[in-house]
Amino acid sequence: MLEKLGNVLKKATDKIANALFLDKNMVEGIIRDLQRALIEADVSIPLVKELSDKIRKTALDERIKNIEKKEHLIKLLHDELVKILGEYKPLKLEKTQNRIMFLGLYGAGKTTTIGKLGNYYAKRGNKVALIGLDVHRPAAAEQLKQNAEKNNLNYFIRPGEVNAVKIYREFESKLKDYNVVLVDTAGRHMLDEELLKEIKELNRAINPTEIILVMPADVGQAAKKQAKEFQDSVKITGVIITRMDSTAKGGGALTACAQTNAGVYFITTGEKINDIEEFNPESFLSRLLGMGDLTALIEKIKSVTDEGKQEKLQKQLEEGELSLEDVIEQVKNMNQLGGFDKIKSMIPGMNSAKISDEMLEGQQAKIAKWEHIVKSMTKKEKENPDILKKETTRIARIAKGSGTHTSDIRALLKQYDMLNEMIKSQGDIDPSKGMNQKQMMKLAKKFGKMKRMKF
Repeated sequence: MLEKLGNVLKKATDKIANALFLDKNMVEGIIRDLQRALIEADVSIPLVKELSDKIRKTALDERIKNIEKKEHLIKLLHDELVKILGEYKPLKLEKTQNRIMFLGLYGAGKTTTIGKLGNYYAKRGNKVALIGLDVHRPAAAEQLKQNAEKNNLNYFIRPGEVNAVKIYREFESKLKDYNVVLVDTAGRHMLDEELLKEIKELNRAINPTEIILVMPADVGQAAKKQAKEFQDSVKITGVIITRMDSTAKGGGALTACAQTNAGVYFITTGEKINDIEEFNPESFLSRLLGMGDLTALIEKIKSVTDEGKQEKLQKQLEEGELSLEDVIEQVKNMNQLGGFDKIKSMIPGMNSAKISDEMLEGQQAKIAKWEHIVKSMTKKEKENPDILKKETTRIARIAKGSGTHTSDIRALLKQYDMLNEMIKSQGDIDPSKGMNQKQMMKLAKKFGKMKRMKF
């Protein structure tokens, strides 16, 4: 997402950092590149002009020494970009019941987003229910049902009923058993009087703890007008922006929402159930600049792993190395996240790594092959794979039993060694506090090896 803007920002900061002198021509060149990239990302002209003026003023201020000026300029660029992306506003769940009502115009991806957010909260130990109150779109109830059943989420629908409030009243007592209730409502082509009336009636009946507006990224700068209209009419508490993977205009939608009082809670970045993430402007900019975002990566992993499995894995890590079955589980989890190519921007220094289509296509076949290999092993071999390196007759036996080659088994063992090495290197890193310089250098070295890993 916004890859071109990220490349321009990285080049701009590198130019500033490496410049011997910041003369007028260099500064104007950097500003022109930034302006072009920001406008292509659909950031509004006034915001672009404001940023340009601040950079120009700082860069040409003769009172600041050149070395200090470069540091000051890079910090200014970073801070101003974070500022135009908006304030970090996480959606905080109440200790009692959370009733989250979703609004949006036709085609925004409201029902799909509800399924993603339901899965997001269910994987974090919440008891989640979806309720379908879109009584105008014929396929809405069926779509909600399919999304829920596919991802083991509880749901309540009443196909054929045309009164949304009546449906809610019917299931209200059952919904008390859930601490997160996600409410799908009807959309329209525009916020008209009829839609507004229905929303207000539902608002009175449900008394939601949150009212979220769902908007597609390709709405661009028009997001500001749309967010303001909903904000003025029904007091939305936040926004989810969908389809951030498919359009450069995401920059317009993000910055436009930042100019209203409606902060962005989440963004969605693909069609899969786990393609949703909390929007943090600092982290988002960090990824654009190629600096990674380990906190977001950890949150992504939580989205594909049940709490029970997370605790089990954590205990195994504390007690010693992973087993081969754990390695396959982690690679399968990465596949659920969309593969390595999908998450590389979250890993420091890996954003520019090129992953071939052939490698990604062979991912599923390789995982299936590895599962056959592990099934042909004894319990001792699964838990202590190092013995396979010492006794090659074991590798030959496993290859014959699983219908694979000895080279496939050695590839799995190499994967096991690399994953263990990386886990050990991150053992003393607290994602909430970040990494010191020594830790970053150590981790960069490990991730350098990851470029050669074939998932």
